[in-house]
Amino acid sequence: MAITVRRSPLAKAMSLRVDPVRGVVLVLPSRARLSDARIFLRTHRDWLIERLHRLPQSIALTPGATVPLLGQDHLIRHHPEARRGVWRQDGEIHVSGHIDHVPRRVVDFLKAEARRLMVAKAHELAARIDRKPSRISVKDTVSRWGSCSAQGAIALSWRLVMAPDWVATYVVGHEVAHLVELNHSPAFWAVVTSLGVDHHGARTWLKTNGAHLHRYQAE
Repeated sequence: MAITVRRSPLAKAMSLRVDPVRGVVLVLPSRARLSDARIFLRTHRDWLIERLHRLPQSIALTPGATVPLLGQDHLIRHHPEARRGVWRQDGEIHVSGHIDHVPRRVVDFLKAEARRLMVAKAHELAARIDRKPSRISVKDTVSRWGSCSAQGAIALSWRLVMAPDWVATYVVGHEVAHLVELNHSPAFWAVVTSLGVDHHGARTWLKTNGAHLHRYQAE
């Protein structure tokens, strides 16, 4: 069992949490000793095991499984003799080639769809406020669905392509708004509102369903 240890200058005591994405996270005060941390873990062993058992299981992207694309479940169908790569048709994702390569090919397909759809959406929304990102990248981020640097570089999680389109559009719009206001001030939220994205509904959806998007794994 892997445990992420993080020191925090704000922490007054040790704390332990089980995150559906990052797993077990142990937060220590800056000067806490690792020997004391080990004792703390042993003391909370039963609690930790119980919480780990409650975590949702990962979903392998194998033939017969379903994976959401733009919020709609798609059946993964394998075509071992085909030579078409991966394609979407009639609510299904079709994958050719060796069966062992299916999960990775599905992930690559979803990442490509995320780049195609979200990069175009970012440019479209940025044009509405007369801004242009310096760079747009699609990654497998864990702690955030998106980010925008002071230099105007936007990064987005490819897993957003599994969420409903209006949810992904909100995250893209949120990061685009940072091209104007690199904060979360009232002025920033005014820019978000001007882009016409549903930030209240989308934030609620991500809070409720976001962890589920991280259950889908290539292996």
